[in-house]
Amino acid sequence: MTTEIHRDAWGVPHLRAAGPTALARAQGLVTARDRSWQLEVERHRAQGTSASFLGPEAVAWDVFARRVRLDDTARRCFDRLTERHPETADWVRAYVDGVNEGLAEEDSHAPEFRQAGLAPGRWEPWTPLAVWLSAHILFAGFPAKLWRDRAARLLGPDAVGLFATDGPATAGSNGWLVAGARTTTGQALIAGDPHRFIEEPGVYQQIRLACDEFDVVGIAVPGVPGIAHFGHTGTVAWAITNAMADYQDLYRERLRRTGAGVEALGPDGTWRRVARHTELVRVAGEESVEVEILETERGPIVAGGPEGLDDGTPLALALRYPPRVTADLGFQALLPLLRARRVADVDAALDHWAEPVNVVQAADTEGGLLHRVAGRVPVRSAANGTRLVAAWEPGHEWTGWHPNPRAGLTDGIAVMANQRGLATPLGVEFAAPYRADRIRELLNGKDGKDGRGGKDGENSKGGKDTWSAADMAAIHTDTHLASAAPLLDHLAALDDPDDPHDLTGAAADLRERLLRWDRRMDADSRDAHAYATVRGALVRRLAAHPAFAALTAQPAYPEVFLPWLALLPRIGFALEHLLRAEELYGIDRPALVREALEEAAAALAATPAARWGDTHRLAPWRALPDPSYEGPALSGDHDCVLCTTSVPGWTDLAARGPAARYVWDLARREDSLWIVPHGASGRPDSPHHHDQLPLWLRGELAPVVTDWTRLTKENDV
Repeated sequence: MTTEIHRDAWGVPHLRAAGPTALARAQGLVTARDRSWQLEVERHRAQGTSASFLGPEAVAWDVFARRVRLDDTARRCFDRLTERHPETADWVRAYVDGVNEGLAEEDSHAPEFRQAGLAPGRWEPWTPLAVWLSAHILFAGFPAKLWRDRAARLLGPDAVGLFATDGPATAGSNGWLVAGARTTTGQALIAGDPHRFIEEPGVYQQIRLACDEFDVVGIAVPGVPGIAHFGHTGTVAWAITNAMADYQDLYRERLRRTGAGVEALGPDGTWRRVARHTELVRVAGEESVEVEILETERGPIVAGGPEGLDDGTPLALALRYPPRVTADLGFQALLPLLRARRVADVDAALDHWAEPVNVVQAADTEGGLLHRVAGRVPVRSAANGTRLVAAWEPGHEWTGWHPNPRAGLTDGIAVMANQRGLATPLGVEFAAPYRADRIRELLNGKDGKDGRGGKDGENSKGGKDTWSAADMAAIHTDTHLASAAPLLDHLAALDDPDDPHDLTGAAADLRERLLRWDRRMDADSRDAHAYATVRGALVRRLAAHPAFAALTAQPAYPEVFLPWLALLPRIGFALEHLLRAEELYGIDRPALVREALEEAAAALAATPAARWGDTHRLAPWRALPDPSYEGPALSGDHDCVLCTTSVPGWTDLAARGPAARYVWDLARREDSLWIVPHGASGRPDSPHHHDQLPLWLRGELAPVVTDWTRLTKENDV
């Protein structure tokens, strides 16, 4: 059979071939044609060579990628895949062959290549694994351990829980499974949206892969074969969310230089040789940077060294993460996922999954349902999960792997939005429960039109509690902000007749207005903008308070880790805890709330017509920034189901949000729906570069087309 490329009205590629290997080559080829610039950027990021054309701003990442051994780990994982799962290794090679074939076509070269003065490079068989590692190495947020360690040392151990929250640098998702008893068709629905940094081109790729063995529609990661996270084979569908598991450890190392090299002190009191070499990070327009690469028995050194950090602090940190230890990413699960026919097949495939650790929801047309964790989490002491541990002290070794928890449905529903729940035994910090609670509330029929959850028994579906695929967009786009309650409670408490500090007229009016607000973060809402203005002013005041002064100094950790260590974002995302704590280091919170309200009232007087969407705009990451870009207005906020994350007190621009939305219908796959923030193509000159953006902004979804007669054949390959 000739391999064929077809397209739907949105430019989404539908590929058809005789077998998996030919199909993988076609997937690589079409991805190179659609996303050549993106593939080039991701290859360089995985290799730690992006500063060679992006310049000094990319040096910090490249140094980290070299020190953490991304490319070398990918090679090790591919060698093991070749040894133990040769069919999968050949399948990955076929994908890489397709990528290289596509990149060799001059017509596929995006205009960014000319702008950067760059020509596409060659992919190696392990490059897809390196791209996967690069995308997920910070997924579990191991730098948060640096924050917890620092906060505990400077503020005391209670600070760890006080500031615990799903912060701006943590990837999350919404996901929900509705059993057939709760749907209009009698078959299950799976829906959700992964929250990632929004990039252009997008981090996800809609695609269809069909051959004699399987026919799967799904959302792939450009640069990686198959469909790992979100797929529908016709008889079974699956989706994932971040389990918020803790599976990466940071070890404080004692290192010393000797005439023969570098040694590290182990838990048995013995000094052992450290693997050492140097590499050069080339920087466009500047001198190259020499990087010393060190690796102890725990793992690669990612901060500091024998001489300590850059400021002289005597510290060296080794990162231990499962793929580096086991040489296994779990790619052997990818082909079985494509071949899955029922939930049991998905379940069996994901028993081999390693990185990252996810909560999986799946359903099939026979009524099978699955709600489980998939991935590899080491068994070790509790201290490993909460702080930096000493490599020279016994008791911090890995002693095995945790079993993956499983759960059933409650009232025909399973919801995972990174909150504590199914994966609690495997993690330390989780997202606040607001998104998960709100999704369950909506699925159980409470509209919450008053912003406070609705009346008991009130049903958002006119009295029905069954759902169709088309209904799910209303959940995707819900903007109710339950986490506003603590600040609003403080505003309400300002109406104290015994308080000698009266509010000015404008501040008093603003207070009353916010207490009447429906708590919806809609783009056209003036009240939502007013709330965000007060919130931002309060966050800045808290961050400037002398009680937190010790945390304001920027530590000498590598730049890549600093987003986890910045005080203002930590306060912004932990504001609920800080406002509800019985006592907060002697801080007069009512006084700060009053000051913030007065500041906001004055600012709003200058812009009385301002709406939330005027400042809450999309700010996607681009490898080559466009200074003239002004993003579209957004609804939502960090704790809304419509999770569009800005950093309170710093910026209302949203760099993170739904990187895709999907609804998998098990009754009729052709009734499934999906959307990405921009479009199927990464080429600015393509009509499909941004054609899905208007729908994404409105919360609409595009149809999943499965009828080959409704597709346009592009060519044979």
